[in-house]
Parts: sequence; C-alpha cells; structure tokens
Amino acid sequence: MENPNNQIVHASIDVPPEDGSECFNDDRRPKRTETVWTASALIITALIGSGSPSLAWAIAQLGWIAGSTIVLLFAFVTYYTSTLLTTCYRSGDPTTSNRNYAYMGAVRDNLGSLKIKLFELVLYVNLFGVAIGYTIASSTSMMAIKRSNCFHEKGEKDPCHINSNPYMIAFGFVEIIFSQIPDFDRLWWLSIVAAFMSFTYTIIELGLSIAKLAETGKIKGSLTGINIGALTSTQNIWRNFQALGNITFAYSYFLILIEVQDTIRSSPSESKTMKKASLISIAATTLFYMIRGCMGYAAFGDVAPKNLLTGFGFYNPYWVVDIANAATVIHLVCAYQFNCQPLFAYVEKTLLEKFPNSQFIMREIEIPIPGCSPYKLKLFQLVWRTVFVIGTTFISMLLPFFNDIVGLLGALGFWPLTVFFPVEMYIKQKKIPKWSTKWVFLQIVSVACLIITIAAAAGSVADVFLDLKSFKPFSTDY
Repeated sequence: MENPNNQIVHASIDVPPEDGSECFNDDRRPKRTETVWTASALIITALIGSGSPSLAWAIAQLGWIAGSTIVLLFAFVTYYTSTLLTTCYRSGDPTTSNRNYAYMGAVRDNLGSLKIKLFELVLYVNLFGVAIGYTIASSTSMMAIKRSNCFHEKGEKDPCHINSNPYMIAFGFVEIIFSQIPDFDRLWWLSIVAAFMSFTYTIIELGLSIAKLAETGKIKGSLTGINIGALTSTQNIWRNFQALGNITFAYSYFLILIEVQDTIRSSPSESKTMKKASLISIAATTLFYMIRGCMGYAAFGDVAPKNLLTGFGFYNPYWVVDIANAATVIHLVCAYQFNCQPLFAYVEKTLLEKFPNSQFIMREIEIPIPGCSPYKLKLFQLVWRTVFVIGTTFISMLLPFFNDIVGLLGALGFWPLTVFFPVEMYIKQKKIPKWSTKWVFLQIVSVACLIITIAAAAGSVADVFLDLKSFKPFSTDY
C-alpha cells in the first residue's frame, strides 16, 4: 500500500501457526509470497510520484551534462545505500535472526536508543514537512484547473490571477475529515487509487512534453544550463543547489524499503531478492526520469516551469491538463493521510503511555450510523488531528512555494534517511573495523552526501527568502 512520498505500508495479521502448516513463516506471520518482480513494481509505484514534475526545471538549472550526470549519480547512490539497508532487514544471522518489519525497527535493533531518538526526530519532521508540501502541491493543481479553464474562456493573454488560500483551506477541510477514519493507511484500495492517479498525471505530462517538442520541432536547452546572463552568479548558484534537492526528493523511497522487503518470500533470501528488485526498479525509474526531465527541458529550454502541469508550459488541450491536475489532487489527498497516519499513531501512543488515566485522551464519543454500529470517535484524536491539519494548512498559506519546499524536503530527507542510517546500521551489523578500507569508503560516501544535503537545503532556503520579498501572506494572487 502507498504511503508518504508514495510510501507503502503493509498490514499483517499475527496468527499462531499450526504444526506442519505451510501457510506461515518462522515469525508466526502469514507466508510471504512476493517476488522480485512484484517488489520492483511496488518500488516503482512508490518512486514515480509528486516529486518528478520539477525534474525538467532541475535539469534546466544544471544543463544537459551536469543535470543528466547528477540524476545518474543519485540513482547510483540510492541503489548502493539500498543494498546496505536490505542487509539490515534481519538482525544477527541472515537466516535465523529476527525480522524487522519497518525501517524504525531496523534502526532500533542495530543502533540503540540514542540514534532511534534521532531517527524519530528526523522522520517525523520529514513527515510534517511532506504534509505541508502536499498541501501546497494540491492547491497549486486545483488553481491550475481553474486557470486552465480561464485561459480557455478568455485567452492566454488574460493573467487569470487566483488566490491559493481557498484551495488550501478546502484541501485542509477534506484532510480533517479523512484523518478521523481509523487505519486509513491500511485501506488497500486507496493505495491502488493513489498509484493509478500517480501514473495518470506522469504519463500525461510526458505525452504533453513530447507533443510540445514535436510542435516546435526544435530541441532547446544547453550543455551548461541557464545562461548566466539571465541570472546573477549568486542566483545561479542557489538555483543549482535547489535543483539538487528537487532531484533527491524524486528518489525518496527508503521509508518503505524494509516494509516491501517484509513481503518477499524467504527463498532465495529476502536480501538477495530485494537487491535485485532495487536494481530493476531504480534503473527503470531513472530511465523514466531521464526521459521525462530531458523531454521537458528539450521542449521548454531555459524557461522550463517549476512544475510542467501547473506552470503552464501547456495550455492545450486544456481538458487533458485538467485531468492530469485532478489526478494529482486525488493522489495527494490519499498520500497526505498515508504520510500522516504513522505520525498520528506515534503521538497518540506516546501520550497514552505517559498519561494512561487521562480522561481527555481516553474519552470516546459514539456517533450513531443508521444500519451500522455506532462510530466511536476519540475526543483527543479529533482535537489533535484537527489541530495538526490546521497547522500544516496555515504554514502552507504562509509559504506557498512548491518548488522551494520540494527542494528543502528532498535535502532534509536525503542524507539522514537515504545515506547516514543505512551506512551506520551496515557498519554495526557487519562489524566493519574502524579505519578499514570499507569503513573509510562508507564514511566518504556519507560525508559527501551530507555536503550535498547542506548545499541543497541552503539553495531552497535562499529561494524561500527571495520569494518572500515579493509575497504578501494571505493576499498574494498567482
């Protein structure tokens, strides 16, 4: 099932096995049946999501040579660190050890209490940030539908300015309702809907880029990116850094890797199967990204919009653009909940453990439903989740800069979740001696990726401050 950054969550039932039964694994859970191909499909579905519409803009900042090289470089780093993380699925001996059913469990078993606290901090800050990013992205797509129809009726020269606030509020209102649905992230059919929507808007965007390229008959862009004369040298540096963040965000799937691995059959070993699945899925996704980003850059060159579907590189056929943006909104409505449900559960569980006798936390309100059992709504859940959604909506209204937020989220999540924790767990589990050749190599990879993360974050923050100079909260129209 799909979750944050299209994350996949898998639901399992703990049932005691019968003697001699072939329906259960060694951990008393139902037999895992997924293969290298089904695991690859799950990862591809998770990767191709809301981060990819900005790839053409990212390549435009870097140029044909650097842009393509960096996409390939991040693909290699992502694959390499994924092979490290797959070895941490089991703790101890690879065949007889305990399984870890999620990334957090692997960190807890391999690194101990101090680093699990750091991991939780990074994880939940990232999830909170992604919720803000999804709110901004959804409102941008809703505005794009309105503007597309405006352009169709009044012509492309009409500015068709629209305020984003009502759309963010509408999205927040929907999420307040959905956040009260118990186990929303375990509704498997919603994962299918979200995945289908993701593929719908990505294929439409790719098709429109190809059509635009065929229409002009000219391949735009340059080997080195945007002409330095169009930007100051400082602006060019910040944009290059931000482009790094956008590319890293497109490769963020590590939160679901171990959960996907936990669905794979045991023979051959889950680690071997998962390494093959990671190679297949990352190779396929990278090919798709290269085609998509390069097609967008070839079609628009230096003026490639930050989001091809909402930046109005395409005006016609307007109904196709509307379908793509509607699919984006539906996908993000589901993805917001898949992303936030783990955070909701963590906060509620933590507070329940600390205040087990609190009437406010324990109180339930029964809501009668005709023909069904009454729905038991927890008062604390209602208040806390509503406040959370209002908070993410409010921050989104203060900082409605999609590309900047995507770059920042990609930067903040890349080094710690994609590189640091997999490297540290691998060193600990394999007992790699300090200052050995492999230890030094792994540390070099980690430090290099940390530098990239800092640069990408700095570029995104700088662009936020630049956008704030001309932005008036709650009143600026687009």
